[in-house]
Amino acid sequence: MEGSASLRKKRHLQTTRLVALMYGGEAALRDEFRSLRHTPTVLPVRSYLLPFLAGLLSLAHLSSAQLMQPKTTFTRADSLRGHLTPLRTCYDINYYHLDVKLDVDKKSISGSNVFQFTATQDFTKLQFDLFANLKVDKVEYQGKAVPYTREANAVFVTFPEAIRKGSRAAFTVYYSGQPTVAKHAPWDGGFVFTQDAKGKPWVATACQGVGASIWWPTKDHQADEVDSMLISVTVPKGLTDVSNGRLRRTTTVKGGATRFDWFVDNPINNYDVALNVGNYTHFADTYAGEKGPLTLDYWVLPENLAKAKTQFTANVKPMLKSMEYWFGPYPFYEDGFKLVETPHLGMEHQSAVAYGNKYQNGYLGRDRSETGWGLKWDFIIIHESGHEWFGNNITSKDIADMWVHEGFTCYSEGLFVESQFGKKAGQQYIHGQRRNIQNDGPIIGPYEVNKEGSGDMYDKGSNMLNMIRTAVVPDDAKWRELLRGLSRTFYHQTVTTEQIVSYFNQQTGQDLTPVFNQFLRHPGIPTLEVRFSGDGQPQARWIADESDFNLPARLRTKGGEYRTLPMTTSFQPVNLPGLTKENLEVDVENYYIGVLVE
Repeated sequence: MEGSASLRKKRHLQTTRLVALMYGGEAALRDEFRSLRHTPTVLPVRSYLLPFLAGLLSLAHLSSAQLMQPKTTFTRADSLRGHLTPLRTCYDINYYHLDVKLDVDKKSISGSNVFQFTATQDFTKLQFDLFANLKVDKVEYQGKAVPYTREANAVFVTFPEAIRKGSRAAFTVYYSGQPTVAKHAPWDGGFVFTQDAKGKPWVATACQGVGASIWWPTKDHQADEVDSMLISVTVPKGLTDVSNGRLRRTTTVKGGATRFDWFVDNPINNYDVALNVGNYTHFADTYAGEKGPLTLDYWVLPENLAKAKTQFTANVKPMLKSMEYWFGPYPFYEDGFKLVETPHLGMEHQSAVAYGNKYQNGYLGRDRSETGWGLKWDFIIIHESGHEWFGNNITSKDIADMWVHEGFTCYSEGLFVESQFGKKAGQQYIHGQRRNIQNDGPIIGPYEVNKEGSGDMYDKGSNMLNMIRTAVVPDDAKWRELLRGLSRTFYHQTVTTEQIVSYFNQQTGQDLTPVFNQFLRHPGIPTLEVRFSGDGQPQARWIADESDFNLPARLRTKGGEYRTLPMTTSFQPVNLPGLTKENLEVDVENYYIGVLVE
């Protein structure tokens, strides 16, 4: 085990290398290294990244104690929410019927949810989830009320007799109350109660992260997706609800309210279930997809109809063509594809993607990559729809592995750019995503406490995938087949990081586990160290947190062709004729790495 001085020196060196790569500032870096008896040459990077990385300079001055932050303390409530105890694994959800009445004036809801399940073992007690600010009015089993207790946001039901393994059963939860109102949806969870430009009510839900139990009773864990679902929403007269799946019927009920029944024919994760209530108007189209005609339904406010027809027409079909090309058929043909205008920015609600980007290209009018490519298409349509493949079709079992959702979907943006404007443009866009990376913590969060990892899961995850493509699978046809195979292999499944990594290892014939571990489980990035000995023979190695980090590197003499050379954490000769410190170039466009030349 390293002493504190040695560890501080090592971490300081690694951090300084990272800052050096991003800034290309040799003079400042040279001063940092003098105390460590190093005088490096640092490869420059694109100047447009510099203004957005200024915050990283402070990393070079952090102590090892600051870099090794203490673990967050989690509560029992966190474990009840995130841990798969026997009280949750004892039953497998088959079907929900969520039946909710919305009172807009009181900002309240009331209704019920039917849980149909298959017992995976004998049991007499189980857990479901509902936030404590919502009242459980009754839990009913076989027509009779059964006892329950509550702790934090968990509810424990006791049945009058044992439910046997393999049997199918059902219970119904009746509930009511005022759900949490989101302060800044979709970044926090709950209901959005607002009005449209004409003063009519406009209501929506968004609950990724915090969980669906913030507004409806459910087994609130991503590991168990319900197989199918009926969503019934009763709203005041003159309003329309748009939820997931297909509209089965519309019924006028007592008092003039209207009930909308939406049926979801495919497995769906809890946080995707949504209601969107407003003065909506509807238009439709059809896409000739890989599995045949795919229905496209659009629900927007009437005053935005013309803008919606223009923006959706320009973006949706090109998006579907790109996503189906790279990832395989749209995963929910039975439920169709919908865009629904919402009072919040957007969310990947399965088959009913929430859209609030104000009918403009970019991300609220700006380019997250600052390359110019991000202003040529509507970010919310492309990104949130990309989640239909990663997040909705393939769902992480634990929220700690949310990089599976966000890393692949963020990467899909670059593939969309590539499909529209060519490979070089796509890789430029992905390179530009780096301006958003903080390297502030592991991408994978702590398991079983409903905690995500670093927000770097988006852009760092995307750059990691592009790097693997460049270094390991440079054949575009093979890379495409690898990505499409993900959708086939894990179709409508919940997965772990280990399953995804194992798939990549199997398909590439290489052990990429150390590469994934370095980028997903450590804040820092690997550094390629190139040194020239007295006789001028260059040697190189990786410096990484993963001791067995092993990835080919791409080097060239200035103006020449890149050569892909095997590279490990041990120094080895660089067989590149004529290579010198002055003419060395490393591929830092497609590799998210630090570079140290000495």
